[in-house]
Amino acid sequence: MNYLDDVEFVTNPDPRCPCILLLDTSGSMNGRPIDALNHGLRAFQVDLAQDALAQRRVEIAIVTFGNGVQMRQEFVTADQFQTPTLIASGDTPMGQAIELAITMLRNRKDQYKANGIAYYRPWIFMITDGAPTDQWQSAAQSVHMEEAAGSLAFFAIGVQGANMQILSQIAVRPPMMLQGLQFVNLFIWLSRSQQRVSSGNVGEQIALPPITGWASL
Repeated sequence: MNYLDDVEFVTNPDPRCPCILLLDTSGSMNGRPIDALNHGLRAFQVDLAQDALAQRRVEIAIVTFGNGVQMRQEFVTADQFQTPTLIASGDTPMGQAIELAITMLRNRKDQYKANGIAYYRPWIFMITDGAPTDQWQSAAQSVHMEEAAGSLAFFAIGVQGANMQILSQIAVRPPMMLQGLQFVNLFIWLSRSQQRVSSGNVGEQIALPPITGWASL
C-alpha cells in the first residue's frame, strides 16, 4: 500500500465517484472551441464547489488527446481540482486516449479496494470535434466490455465536425451533439449529475438531470 494513498483515504473515507474527462485538444479545436471548452471547465469547477458532499466524493481526472495523449490531471477530489488551461494542436489519437482512461479507472478502483473505500460507477465523459486518427476499434470493444460488466458509464459528446457515426460505434449509449459551443451548460449538467450520484447510495440507480437546450441525440 502506498503511504500517500493511505493518508488520502484515512483523512477522507467517503465513497468515491470517479469521473474522467476525456477531452479532444486536436488542432481543429483551436480558436473559439478551445476557449469555450476552457470556460466550461472553469464553470464545472465552480459549480461543484457549491456542493460540500460532492467536494469530498467526486473525483476528477483529465486526459487530453491532441498533440499526443496526456494525463493532464490525476484523480483528485473536487475540493482539490484546479482547471488546467488547454491548448489545441495536433491530430486526434482518440483510441489511445480511451484505452488510457480505462486503465486509469481500473488502477484507481484497485486503490479504492486496497483501502476499503466504496465507489460509485465511474464515468468517462469524452468530448470531441473530429474523428480518430489512430486505431479505435479495440478501444470501442473495451468500452462495450466494460459497460456490459457494469464497470463504467461512457458518455460521448460531439462538437460540430465530430464523426457521430464512429462515436455511435464506440459508445453504448447514443452520443450527443453539442449545440453550438454551449460548453458551460454541458459542464453544469455534468456537475449536477455528479452531485446527484454522489449524494445517493453506492449501487443505487439515480435519475440524471434533464438535458435541456445544450445537446441533441
